[in-house]
This record gives sequence, structure tokens and C-alpha cells, in this order.
Amino acid sequence: MTELARLEAITKSFGGVHALRGVDFDIQAGEVHALLGENGAGKSTLMRVLNGEFPPTSGEIRIGGRSVILKDPHAARILGVEVVHQELALAPDLTVAENIFLGELPGVISWASLKARARTLIERLGFDIDPGATVGSLAVAHQQVVEIAKALSHDVKIIVFDEPSAVLSAQDADRLHRIIAGLRGQGVGIVYISHRLEEIFKIADRMTVMKDGQRVGTVRNGDVTIDELIRMMVGRPLSALFPEGGRRAIGKEVLRVDRINAGRMVRDVSLSVRAGEIVGLGGLVGSGRTEVARAIFGADRLDSGTIQLNGQPVTLRSPTDGVKAGVGLVPEDRKLHGVILDKPIRVNATMARMSSVVNALGFLRQGLEKKIVSDLGASLRLKASSIDAPVSSLSGGNQQKVVLAKWFHAGGDLIILDEPTRGVDVGAKTEIYMLINRLAEDGKAVLVISSEHQELFGLCDRVLVMGQGELRGELTPDQYSEERLLALSMTGRTNANGMGEAA
Repeated sequence: MTELARLEAITKSFGGVHALRGVDFDIQAGEVHALLGENGAGKSTLMRVLNGEFPPTSGEIRIGGRSVILKDPHAARILGVEVVHQELALAPDLTVAENIFLGELPGVISWASLKARARTLIERLGFDIDPGATVGSLAVAHQQVVEIAKALSHDVKIIVFDEPSAVLSAQDADRLHRIIAGLRGQGVGIVYISHRLEEIFKIADRMTVMKDGQRVGTVRNGDVTIDELIRMMVGRPLSALFPEGGRRAIGKEVLRVDRINAGRMVRDVSLSVRAGEIVGLGGLVGSGRTEVARAIFGADRLDSGTIQLNGQPVTLRSPTDGVKAGVGLVPEDRKLHGVILDKPIRVNATMARMSSVVNALGFLRQGLEKKIVSDLGASLRLKASSIDAPVSSLSGGNQQKVVLAKWFHAGGDLIILDEPTRGVDVGAKTEIYMLINRLAEDGKAVLVISSEHQELFGLCDRVLVMGQGELRGELTPDQYSEERLLALSMTGRTNANGMGEAA
């Protein structure tokens, strides 16, 4: 292989804080090199050194075999280095073509030529997207294609993908992986940052693990297991990430759903969850899992069927009705539906039950609010400068803790968590698993939706499996396997050959 870039003994300090400590990293032509580690490990800082955003405090950057000094991202781009960030850097009101060539638009524009060039780049990626469409009208997956086409509009040799699949469905993530495979085949060097270890094992040639600003090691795919990789990252194996079971008492039935139908994606679904029980809801993306959660919470109207809470029938016409009835929902997209990013932690943590922090005249009791939220933060091990800090200033894991704090404070009997650890690093996942277990230990009924099958198997007392809007079956711990779960979701049987039909 041809070496495209090498970072040698890179250090980076911000005042007295050492973000990088003598890190070595290299990128070869035609490979996917995964960069792994917990939040704060130094991954993004290292890539910002590579793309010229941060000058290193010491160390050497070599691109194409020669030592270079990168004054800014433009200098890195000239040398063929591009970064596709998780938060896409696109102008939503401009067209696809305008976004792709934004940095080089001349004074007099040939729109036909611009659109033709844009179409060629998009077709190279295997997509058919109208170059004249505004970017804001596109789905997130197609916006990401535009971002990649933008990178390819230059003579790109290295592309860094920073958490690209965090906001994508499983199907869209597979399409992204196919794009990356195509780029790899063209000799482009790919650096891939992700917390989703299953996808890393699908696409990476090599994996470098970072911890506390240092390189722990670099390994080849096939030479390590997920357990060994997690041990490199956090010092303990996969099994140790989940809380120990067997300590919870399973109580009375809290939720009973009987033959509910809602739209096209919820068809004749029946299920129940008891106090102290953690029940998983698995299946492929698009199988109706989120729609079931929304129907139970009152966000989507039922067409037919009944819902009972603590033995009493309820009619939930809105999320407000759901909250009043004692149902909490940690949504799939926390930034869009779970928190108000520019509001302080204290406001987000109490918004589901404001009555607890206002007096009879409706005025805020600031001292009480401060004590409640401070106690919640300490209990959830929330890492923040203060409870007045905006939620947008927090890491993904701590943002998720604020969403959980809201429902700990609201005090309902049923908590539904939709993709509770999406975009969260391995260490923060462990803390969130402990909090979910604590909800159950406190007697809450807990329903967990996750696309990470090991997460369901590690957390849940049993897993219900959805497929095409229907509840296809149930797995108990002695039946847990990815093959059985997928077979149930796709065929309604515990294996694809039709043997062993689920109960």
C-alpha cells in the first residue's frame, strides 16, 4: 500500500490541558482506518490537526511523503484532505449544486455546467439526486451524499468521516458503507470515527484506539474480537458494560396494550410490561418499533385497540395526556424531540413536571429548582459546568442524561427509551445502562427500543420482536441470539428455514 499521510509524535495543548500526547497515526491508500475511543480520548482533536484546523504543539505531519505545515483547512484541502463532519456543514437554502461548489463559485455562473458537474459527482456515488433541489428539502442521508460529493469536487486523497452514521437508519448506513467501499476501491484513504463497533468490524481494515489523548494501539480487523477492542478502549470486556441482573423484583402489570392499530406501521400489536421489568423491542429499522412507542405515549392516535395503565383503560390523545398518565418517552432523536438545546439544564430537567418548582401563583421557586436539579445531576453523574449551562454545551452522553433526568423527575410508572445510547461512547453507555437498570429497580416498567442487539440482550428480561408493523414473537434470555432476532423480524420464525416457530 502507498502511505498517504503520517502523523508522528503529535502533541496538542490548550493552556495547561494536554489533549494529545505523542500520538502516531498513518493512513494508507485504499484502506478504511477506524479511529476509536471514548469521548474526550482525542480522536477529533487529532483529525483537526490533520485537516489544518489546529496546529500541533509539537510533532510532524507528513502528506505524500513530505513534511508539511498546515495553516488552515484550505491548505489541507489543497493537499487532498477533506472532513465530513457529523453536523453537516451545508447551506439548507441553497441548491445541491451550489453547496457542492460553494467555495469556487465564480462571478458569472453557468448554471447548466454547474448542475451537470454536480450530477456527475452524485452519480459517481450511485445516487440520483436533483442538483437543483434545495438541500433543506433532502433527507439526512441524501444531505450526507451532498457533503461527500462536495469533498469529491476537489482532488481528494483522504476523507475523514466523523460519526457519519449516528443520525442514519440501518438501511442508510449500509448505503454509506457501500459509498465508502467504492471510494476505497478508487484508492482514497478513509479515516472512520464511530462509536458503533459492529459497523467498524464490517468496514475497517485497521483500527486505532485512543484513550486520554494517547494511542493505545493499532490492530488489524480479524486479529481482535469486539470484547478485546472494548477492553482496549475502557479496560473491561463487553459483558462488564451491563449491570448485573437478578436483583430486581418483578411486580404488577403496569402496561397492557391490546390489539392496537395506528397508521400503516402498527398492526394488531399486543404486549405488556410489569413493574421492575425491562422489556426490549427489537427488529429491523422500519419494522414499527418507534411507531408503537409513539402510540403508547399519545404522540400518534390509535385507529383501534386499547391501552391500560395499572389496570385502568386510558385514552391518550397527545403527549401531554401521556405524561399526565405517568408515561415518559426518551425519543430516538434527543436533539429534535428530547431536549431544548439552547435552554439550560435546569429548565430541561424540570419541564415535564413544572408544578414541582412553581408556587401557587405560578412563580418559579429558584432555590427549590436548583436543589432538585443539582441532586438529579449528582445522582445521574451528569458532567456539566453548572445547571445553568445550555444542553448544547454537553457531550452526547450527558445530553442523554438530561433527557433521563427529566423523566426521573417526572416520576411516571412507565418509561419508554427509543435508541437510548445512539451516538454515545462506550463509557457513557455503561452509565446509561446503570440508570436504566435503576429505573427498573425503583419499580418502573421499562420498554427499550434498540438497533444494537447486544444492548437488548445485555439489558432486557425478554425481547419482543417487530416486523412489518406486527409483533412477530418473543425471545427469552436462553434464546438470545442475533440470528434468531433477525429471523423472527423477517420471517416470524426463529430461523430463516422455518424451523422453530416463535411462541
